[in-house]
Amino acid sequence: MAIIEIDGNHYEAPEGQSLLSVCLSFGLNLPYFCWHPAMGSVGACRQCAIIQYHNAEDKKGRLVMACMTPVADAMRISIDDNQARRFRRENIELLMINHPHDCPVCEEGGECHLQDMTVMSGHTVRRYRGQKRTHANQYLGPFINHEMNRCIACYRCVRFYDDYAGGKDLQVFGMHNNVYFGRFDEGALENEFSGNLVEVCPTGVFTDRTFSARYARKWDLQTAPSICIHCGLGCNTAPGERYGQLRRIVNRYNGDVNGYFLCDRGRFGYDFVNSSERIRKPLLDNRTEITQQAAEQHFRTLFQTAKGVIGIGSPRASLEANFALRALVGEENFFPGFNDTEQTLLSTIFTLLRNGGIHTPSLREVEQADAVLILGEDVTHSAPRLALSLRQSARNAAFELARRMKILPWQDAAVRELKTQTQSPVFIASARATRLDDIATNIFHGSPEDIARLGFVIAHCLDNQAPAPESMSDAEKALATTIAAELKQAKCPLVVSGTSCSSLAVIQAAYNIAKALPSKDKQLTFAVPECNSLGLAIMRGGRLQQAFERINEGLADSVIILENDLYRRAPSQKVDLFLNSAAHVVVIDSLENETAKHAELLLPAATFAESEGTLVNNEVRAQRYFPVYAATEPVHGSWQWLTGAMENPEWHHHDGLTAACADAFPDLAAIEQVAPGADYRFKGSKIPRQPDRYSGRTAMFANINVREPPPPQDLETPFSFSMEGVTAQVPPALLPVIRAPGWNSNQAINQFEEGVEGHLRGGDAGIRLIEASGTLPWFNDIPPAFKAEQGQWRIVLLPHIFGSEELSLHSPPIAERQPGHYALLNPLDAQALGAKNGDQMEISDSTEAPVITLPVQIEKTLPRGLLGLTGVLPKNLQMNNSDHVTLKKVAEETENHPEIYL
Repeated sequence: MAIIEIDGNHYEAPEGQSLLSVCLSFGLNLPYFCWHPAMGSVGACRQCAIIQYHNAEDKKGRLVMACMTPVADAMRISIDDNQARRFRRENIELLMINHPHDCPVCEEGGECHLQDMTVMSGHTVRRYRGQKRTHANQYLGPFINHEMNRCIACYRCVRFYDDYAGGKDLQVFGMHNNVYFGRFDEGALENEFSGNLVEVCPTGVFTDRTFSARYARKWDLQTAPSICIHCGLGCNTAPGERYGQLRRIVNRYNGDVNGYFLCDRGRFGYDFVNSSERIRKPLLDNRTEITQQAAEQHFRTLFQTAKGVIGIGSPRASLEANFALRALVGEENFFPGFNDTEQTLLSTIFTLLRNGGIHTPSLREVEQADAVLILGEDVTHSAPRLALSLRQSARNAAFELARRMKILPWQDAAVRELKTQTQSPVFIASARATRLDDIATNIFHGSPEDIARLGFVIAHCLDNQAPAPESMSDAEKALATTIAAELKQAKCPLVVSGTSCSSLAVIQAAYNIAKALPSKDKQLTFAVPECNSLGLAIMRGGRLQQAFERINEGLADSVIILENDLYRRAPSQKVDLFLNSAAHVVVIDSLENETAKHAELLLPAATFAESEGTLVNNEVRAQRYFPVYAATEPVHGSWQWLTGAMENPEWHHHDGLTAACADAFPDLAAIEQVAPGADYRFKGSKIPRQPDRYSGRTAMFANINVREPPPPQDLETPFSFSMEGVTAQVPPALLPVIRAPGWNSNQAINQFEEGVEGHLRGGDAGIRLIEASGTLPWFNDIPPAFKAEQGQWRIVLLPHIFGSEELSLHSPPIAERQPGHYALLNPLDAQALGAKNGDQMEISDSTEAPVITLPVQIEKTLPRGLLGLTGVLPKNLQMNNSDHVTLKKVAEETENHPEIYL
């Protein structure tokens, strides 16, 4: 550590660290534009100028840029020196020459980094009266608005989009003071992380297009800490509400999980909360609206008079809601609601994480891996934020080379130049090309069986005690040897797998590889499909097929289905039989779906934005989400409907339910410590959801009632639905809004971190429930090699970030980006069928399921004998990865079957 002097005060700081980041971590106000904590320094904007003195006798000093100056012992600097202040003020005046005077109508107003830095620099009078440079704006898709006239050429956008996120279609054109950041041709930005431009840009060039449709100022949004519910990674979010509508979602910093960035599905998939397909009132027999009291009474009566009741839970519902269902129907009558294959996979994954003795990394730790093997997973589509972290891990070899060349790691331009010389090895084994192939050292495409077999060979190359498959080709053996050699010499190797292949053998092979690795810092992580998949795997329960048999065989006559569309879990014929055989069907859900149409009693459930709960992510980290606004009666949290049906409920409040869940499952014992309970107070006050500048409270509902209604009372959380309360000294993980004096943009987060890009002061949100211990024996159930059969094609379901997740598909911007539905074929298979791109192809299986017709898309990287299906299959055709089908080209002049389009 070095001792440095800043304006006469002495501080201890890490030697060699960027001086700008050190000043910010001390809470000092030093303006900047081009620097970003996740992207390092390039010294482009010249806004962080300070005076550096040579020694104690030096009274004049020299101007340096803090972002490009490393900390050294005995360093003397000044931020407040008149020369430095004048330089910063005049520099920002130059940057602002072409910037429009449109703050009152700019959507960034009030949370604009440019506004904050302009005020901080002391530039308050505009002297330039000449003509401003202007640009034409582009349409960049349903997520992002473009207003190039606000640009100050900080280059943050292309540094994030191209360098950090791997985008290809956002470029900088022009030179000098006439540069343009956009696409060569207008159109939707292709990268899955484009929405982060909204927060990366320090001005209003890139703004949230979905927010524009129902805009409100930052200080007029009611906010609460939340968790993304669109995949299993558990990214932290901050949703904002106004007038009973969810208006937007922005990133909420968590140093261990998502850091500064979200994927586009997590940022823009929220609009299902406002959907016209929301279930708003209880329905009887799907047509008769009934009151809340009548619904509660009908539910209780049905439960008490039924011959037998089973409960089907959901991996998109909270731990508490699932536990309440389990408590209501009894442990032996509870079924998690996975399809049977998925339940096997998730149960195995949890066993590996708990008892396999191999550490499961956070996303922050993923970025530190120096060799990566991705086995059977297209991570960009199944766990997008993990893909962004894996992209950063590929840079670690360049960082190591920079260290040997004495280049500091935060000097971004210099380190990225080294990336052309070296890159950490990344190996990908998947069914077809993935979005991470551009950073891959080597790529293997195969069926799930062949991917698993490759994994078993790699494990055997690492440790000859590991079982190996027979009859591998020389090319496969050579590839396995290469991968094993790179993983073996890595200090922090990482194996990534998941459930997308629906292959137990792939997951077991991934464990064998990790077990065989000699490094003590080896890591193993799995992508899981839904926000509470692992939480429900911990709770366990019977299989879905067993639930069907209970009803079909008359062992029970009633079923309660919790936030789960069963037509997404099993073939429609089986679900139809199950639901039609049940005497009573109760469905608790927030959105209309096929299962809800069969409900005798349909109860409206609150979404994540209107209720509270605990979720468990893929690293077994439990995190709490809180309601952003109160649900409108008679909408209730699922747990409230379920506890209300109990004759003598043990739990009247959410905290009690959480405690009971913790007591029932030893692996969930720590969930009570995830966040403070409803009784948390600071100086006798709750935490306000509304900022202290919240406006219009007395007039918001004047069209309904001229009297100001009292704010709703929240008995379940430590938050208030008002601006009254205290945020000082509240744990940062509970802060609804991140703001500090002089810092109104998202860059205010540097005032709450233990060092820039570090953990939040007081700790990041969430608690890891388990740490791996022990070891497991080698898995040796090696599948035979896949062989393409004449006239038969093996189904491979291909996840898609904008086409596979149930809730986000109800968000119009996501639906606009939904991929087309295609039957993907290898070129040789298409040639054998006489098919070309766009031709209609009939797909039928061995059952009596209807024939469906899809257009062909030729995919060069898909192996022969495989049929890739994209998007969500309809209820009349639920297929698994192991299913085989026949294909028949539809004659152009006739249609032999009615077409059912996906």
